[in-house]
Amino acid sequence: MDQFNIIELLFFILPAVITGAIAYYFFNLHTKNEEGRRRFLLHKEMDKNTVPIRLQAYERMALFLERINPSKLLIRIAPENADKDLYEAQLIATIESEFDHNLAQQIYISDECWNVIKAAKNATIQIIRKASMNAEDAGKLREEVLNNFLEKQPPSYAALGYIKKEIRDLFS
Repeated sequence: MDQFNIIELLFFILPAVITGAIAYYFFNLHTKNEEGRRRFLLHKEMDKNTVPIRLQAYERMALFLERINPSKLLIRIAPENADKDLYEAQLIATIESEFDHNLAQQIYISDECWNVIKAAKNATIQIIRKASMNAEDAGKLREEVLNNFLEKQPPSYAALGYIKKEIRDLFS
């Protein structure tokens, strides 16, 4: 083969190589597009199924926060006798029981939201414990806890605000 035949062969091979490279590029682009479309459709289908479950979890946690709101908790649970330590234990046990009942909801809500809810629960318990130190009996304990919230909002309000923000973010 001489030099003329090699150049002629290159003229035949070069368009085939260019066409093959362009075909590979477009095939690869099409494959990535299809994969993205399938992923989007799968994500959309999963959202359709998980959003109601997540909303239900947020609803249950909002109910939990309302139930541990000290003003509502103290109305719902009246002291059985004048023993403040017994009443304090009863209030804390009720909060812990409510929390334990809703533990599974953490699967459906964000870690940040779960931590805010736990912080509200723990802050409420701490407020009850501090009020118990200053009270002589169960009646005074109730008054002390309620007086705590005359000037400030209970911790559950901040957590409820966070839940509402997360639900807004879920739909935006």
